Amino acid sequence: MSDTGLSIAAFLCALLIGSIPFGYIVGRLFYGVDIRRAGSGNIGAMNALRTLGRAGAALVLLLDALKGFVPTMFALVLFNGTLASLTAAGAVLGHCFSPWLRFRGGKGVATSFGAIFALCWPAGLVAVGGWCLGAALTGYSSVGSILGSVLAPIAIWSFGAGVPETAYGVFAALLILFTHRENVRRLREGTESSIRAAKPLP
Repeated sequence: MSDTGLSIAAFLCALLIGSIPFGYIVGRLFYGVDIRRAGSGNIGAMNALRTLGRAGAALVLLLDALKGFVPTMFALVLFNGTLASLTAAGAVLGHCFSPWLRFRGGKGVATSFGAIFALCWPAGLVAVGGWCLGAALTGYSSVGSILGSVLAPIAIWSFGAGVPETAYGVFAALLILFTHRENVRRLREGTESSIRAAKPLP
């Protein structure tokens, strides 16, 4: 297979893996709940926390992160950083625009952070730390998600990863800013739901 064919195949495989809507599947399979019709309607871990409880949210978070980590690490070990970065992009795009959900999906944070851990694990720690810091200081998950995502490409570059990996970090940060555009609007209007107000189920 040519390099172009390999790149296309890796991207499409990652896109399909990333498109698996674990939030929807976990909600339906274990709780009998369509997560798209509960809470914020998002299929990610934060809405899972509100609608499925801590155990359901933890499972969704883990599975969504693995969608980014596993195919990216596979590509990195077998091929190179360029292909791994392309694979990471495919996984996070699949999550955000799942064909199984009429090209709707989650906001990409957990899947992107999982991919970043595969590309450069210290940068993954920085991304998670950014999320924790932003969420702790403001009480808003969206602020943490944006902060962690913006810090990620800076950390990837600072820890010595290559241009493709850093380019992925920039791409993911821009994508996550896009998927959080409504959250940004609500933050400006003062109507964003805080983590403290979520009242998660057991």
